[in-house]
Amino acid sequence: MKNDRQRTFLMITIPILALFICFNTIPLIRGVIYSFTNFKGFGSYSWVGIRNYIDLFSDGRVGKSYLFTFKLAIVSTIVVNVLSLVLALALNSKIRAKSFFRGAYFLPNILGALVVGYIFNYFFTYILPAVAGMMGMNSTSILSDPKSAWIGIVVVCAWQAIAMNTIIYISGLQTVPEDVYEAGGLDGATGWKQFRYLTFPLIIPFFSINMVLCVKNFLMVFDQIMALTKGGPAQSTESISYLIYNNGMSGGQFGFQSANAVVFFILIVCVSVAQMKFSSSKEEQL
Repeated sequence: MKNDRQRTFLMITIPILALFICFNTIPLIRGVIYSFTNFKGFGSYSWVGIRNYIDLFSDGRVGKSYLFTFKLAIVSTIVVNVLSLVLALALNSKIRAKSFFRGAYFLPNILGALVVGYIFNYFFTYILPAVAGMMGMNSTSILSDPKSAWIGIVVVCAWQAIAMNTIIYISGLQTVPEDVYEAGGLDGATGWKQFRYLTFPLIIPFFSINMVLCVKNFLMVFDQIMALTKGGPAQSTESISYLIYNNGMSGGQFGFQSANAVVFFILIVCVSVAQMKFSSSKEEQL
C-alpha cells in the first residue's frame, strides 16, 4: 500500500518536473549561454566572453531603465500596500454587503493586464483630457509627457494589484483573535493605538508576503508599459523587462539583452531574499 502511494506521488511529480525543466530550466540555461555571445536572435554567432556584461554597466539606456523600474516599484509598492491595508480594515469590519464589496474589489485582478492597460490608455488619452479641457485645465494626456507618464503607469499597476493584496490582508486580519482586542480595550487601546500595537504586529507575516510579491511584480512590470506607453515618450518609461524584450527580440541585441536578463534575475533574487530576511528579523523582534 505504501509503495502504491509513493508510485502515485511520483507519477504526479515527474510530469510536472519535466514540464518545469523544459519550459523554465532549459530556457534559463540557454539564456545564460547566449549572454556570452553576440547572438542577434538569428543566424550564426560567436563567443565574446564577458564583454556583454562589461558593456551593460556602461550603457546609459540600460542604467536609465533600471532607475525608472526601481522608482516605479518603490512608489507602486507603497501606494498599493497603504491602500490595500485601509481597504482590508474597512472590508473586515461589520458593514453591510461585505461579501459583495470584497468581490467587487477583487474584480480588477481577474482582468488581463494588457486589457486593463488598453482601457486606461483610452481613458488617459481621450476621456481625461476632454474632462480637463471642459474645466479649463491642461487637456494634454499625461502619457505624452515624459515627466508625468510614469504616474499613469503607477495608477494602472496599483488599480490592479490592490485586489490581491487586499484579500491577503483580510486573511491576516481574520487570524487576529477577538480576545486580543477585548484585552487591549481594557488597557485603553483604541483606534490608531489598537492598529499599531495589536493589529499590525499580528499581521506582519502577511505584510511581508505582500511586500515581497509587490516588489517582485513591479520590478518585472511589462504588460502595463506595453499597453500604455511602449517605453515612451522619449524612453522615459522603459522598464527593464520591456527593454530586454524590445531590443532583444527585434533590436538585434539578443546576446546583450540576455546578459541584461541574467543580471536582472540575480538582482530580483537578491532583493527578495533581503526582504525576507529583514521581515523575519522584524517578526522575531515582535
